[in-house]
Amino acid sequence: MDPTRRSADPPLDVEPISVLVVGDPNRRRSLVSGLSDAEGVLVTTAVRGRDGYEWLSSQPGTVDCIVCSLDLPDMSGVSFLETVRAADSDIPVVLLASDGDESVASSAVAADVTEYIPIDDDPSLTDDLFRRIRNAAVEFRTNRTRRHRARQFDALFDDPRAFMWVVAPNGTLRRANRTARAFLDASMESVLETPFADSPWWRDSETNSDEIRNAVRTARNGDIERFETAFEGPDGRIDLDVSFRPVTDRDGTVVSVVVEALDVTERAHLERELRESEELHRVTLNNMTDTVLVTNDAGEFTYVCPNVHFIFGYSVEEIRSLGSIDALLGEDLFDRETLDSNGLLTNIECTATDKAGREHTLLVNVKRVSIQGGTTLYSCRDITKRKARERALTALHRTSRDLLYAETGREIATLVIDDVTDIFDVDDCAIYLFDTDANELWPAAATDAIESAYGTLPTVRLDESSTLGRTFVEQTTFAFDDVTDSDVFSRTAIEQQSGLFIPLSNHGVFVAADERGTLDEVTREIIDLLAATVEAALDRIEREDELRERDRELQRRNRQLSRLNRTNGIIREIDRALVRADSREEIEAEVCELLTASDRFDFAWVGDRDPGRSSLEPRAWAGDDRGYLDAADFTASGDPAGRTAATDSVTVVSNVASGLSGEPWRREAISRGFQSIIGVPLNHGDVAYGTLTVYASRPDAFDDRARVVLSELGETIASAIQTVERKRALVSDTVVELDYEITDSNCVLRVLSQRADCSLELTGGVRESDSGVRILVTVSGRSPADIVASADSVVAIESARVVSTDTDGGLVQLTLTSPFIATRLAESGATLERLHSDGGDTTATVSVPSPVAVRTIDEVFSDVYPSSELVARRKRERQPVTSNQFRTRFLSDITQRQLEVVQTAYYSGYFDSPRTNDGAAVAAMLDISSAAFYEHMRKVQRKLLATVFDRIPSIPDGG
Repeated sequence: MDPTRRSADPPLDVEPISVLVVGDPNRRRSLVSGLSDAEGVLVTTAVRGRDGYEWLSSQPGTVDCIVCSLDLPDMSGVSFLETVRAADSDIPVVLLASDGDESVASSAVAADVTEYIPIDDDPSLTDDLFRRIRNAAVEFRTNRTRRHRARQFDALFDDPRAFMWVVAPNGTLRRANRTARAFLDASMESVLETPFADSPWWRDSETNSDEIRNAVRTARNGDIERFETAFEGPDGRIDLDVSFRPVTDRDGTVVSVVVEALDVTERAHLERELRESEELHRVTLNNMTDTVLVTNDAGEFTYVCPNVHFIFGYSVEEIRSLGSIDALLGEDLFDRETLDSNGLLTNIECTATDKAGREHTLLVNVKRVSIQGGTTLYSCRDITKRKARERALTALHRTSRDLLYAETGREIATLVIDDVTDIFDVDDCAIYLFDTDANELWPAAATDAIESAYGTLPTVRLDESSTLGRTFVEQTTFAFDDVTDSDVFSRTAIEQQSGLFIPLSNHGVFVAADERGTLDEVTREIIDLLAATVEAALDRIEREDELRERDRELQRRNRQLSRLNRTNGIIREIDRALVRADSREEIEAEVCELLTASDRFDFAWVGDRDPGRSSLEPRAWAGDDRGYLDAADFTASGDPAGRTAATDSVTVVSNVASGLSGEPWRREAISRGFQSIIGVPLNHGDVAYGTLTVYASRPDAFDDRARVVLSELGETIASAIQTVERKRALVSDTVVELDYEITDSNCVLRVLSQRADCSLELTGGVRESDSGVRILVTVSGRSPADIVASADSVVAIESARVVSTDTDGGLVQLTLTSPFIATRLAESGATLERLHSDGGDTTATVSVPSPVAVRTIDEVFSDVYPSSELVARRKRERQPVTSNQFRTRFLSDITQRQLEVVQTAYYSGYFDSPRTNDGAAVAAMLDISSAAFYEHMRKVQRKLLATVFDRIPSIPDGG
């Protein structure tokens, strides 16, 4: 293949056509020369058909037309045509035939020749030939361009990243790509040729049908319409950039509208985030407390943060009008060479003055930047409150350290008020403390400013209405914007405008007021901290006071325990002495000796009431009385001993010196060194044995514990006296018998004898139990059943039952609810020998052993029966009954047969447990009947018991 020369360069806006000429060069020289000289033609030549085909294959798309001779050196022109058509059916082929015939022409037409032109052997380029070649080339190029564009459109139309529709000028849908069809719920056939504005794609979008129609109308008029909308897809929202573009024909007529919707979801999301970020950045800059400033190298402002007023009080325009950063932050804020070297300087502390003239402490960071036309960025943080807080905390720490050494609430209050102006900038403060005794709050300390303005602050009672009282009672902090609303200060000269009432737990209230308006946040915080510190210090004082009081109480208790131990030691010694004592006199003397031994107490004595006198008579004493027993008055109105005897209760005088002028006996006692006294009655049951009185040379020697111990000692002494008198009474041979006539209505036998009109006499023993006292009464003149019936109406009788019945009366057992006279007499060592009542006339005989005082028994009897009268008194000797005498008396009362029966029963094991022989066996041994045996046994037992119970003892329960 041999390319020939080119023609002159075509105009810039016309692309030359490319022509491939194939054939004998000698026969086509004029043709090639003519084409080469033509404007806008690029000619390439090939001699053989094979060369032309190879060129065509190696340069696809570069040939617009092929001009071929009918006779080629290696093949015919028709064969070359067929070869070309096998490879490319569209490229134009002009076949030049110099001597062709109809058959050749037919073959050429059959091979799809473009032009079949007969020519001379050496044809020249005629106008007709050039026109036909050029038209074939131009038509081919046009068709090729159209096909290429169609392929490009199809490729773009099926772009999976975009929704594409083709809409007719009348607004009906002609075509939709695969991406759009994937979002269609209906079939494609159901929406073709229907209005595009009403198609299902727009039902779930943010665009309505009218907006779609208007967009189609705009494109139909030749303009492009574009907007953004969104679909609700299966996976969520899809943001779309929709454009309506007109498509025109060669005449400029709009033949269709191409609608393209690009998925811009990610871009829209990024844009929304960017807008939100910008909004957040704007809001942050407008509301953050730090201020950002940017300047150029000359210090002139290129950017001022919108929130600049937070710190400086100036607007953005006012900051710019200052001219430079030096006017705002001062000169020489930092070393510029250091900034250039490091690029960043941090935590530069400086002082700046705001628009109102207030100074602010700032922490500034400076950084080299290239932004907003500036080179230096300043970030300013206001640390005025923090510095104030640091200074206040330092002062508060110093005050807290000093509070560790304060010992009283007033000292704490004074110390805090003295330091309060150093801790925070408030002049008017006061501390009120609570007085528990007076139930009021009193001003413990106040600043000079308060006292100079209002004078001495008032005391506030809790039962009066006041803010101060409410703060303390409710334990709630009260803040006030106008202190004139407060009840703490006078309402006549108030200048303060705000303040706080802060409770200090149960200690009081802290008050702070300020004349400059509402207290700022830092000041309130420091005030709260100071109040908490004061409360903690007062808590410490309270705890220390409690500990000191507890120590004092422990010391006092230790002293009490020591005295109690000494007292208990005395009691133990006295108890041992009481066990060994054989008489009342020995007991009384031993007790007095032991109480005054080893300087335990100064003086002790035992006295008893003289029946003929109202005062006490000393029976035993020990210690140095210094003549007190002869000088003092021991009546009921005198010395504690007399009062104890009169009241039968313990009497304690803790300090004899109290009331010296009113009671003469106190002067007698204090002059002899007696400063405290205790009188203890010696009582056991209802029997009184006098009083024990003890004297000490120190005040408060007898506390509550000593009082209890000595009171119990008095009962022990009385019991011991009663015991020894009982012992002596049992072995005494001399007794005094007292006969009493009883007229009291509380005598059970008298009342019952009157109601039944019979004779009743106490028989047998008296038994005490938890439920009462049981006695046996012999009835004469009435049946025992009548007595039981009458007993139901007597309140003092709990129950009554018949024991036995005989011809004249019988025996009745009575259970009494109240103590019986026999038990009271027995406790005092006496025995009720007889109690008889006949129709209401009642007499009693009491046996009093010689060791027992008759006066004591008379007091007991008179206490039970106040209206009784002693009618007889006699003394007799009581012969002691020996065991032989008792045995002789018993044997003389039974017959020989009875003695035989009971001896046989005894020795045969009748009384063993279990019995060796029963009654029938013993009766068989004696050759008598069982009935006779039991009769003899009952008679012997009755006579034995009669011998034993010849008097009326009192038997306690279980005894």
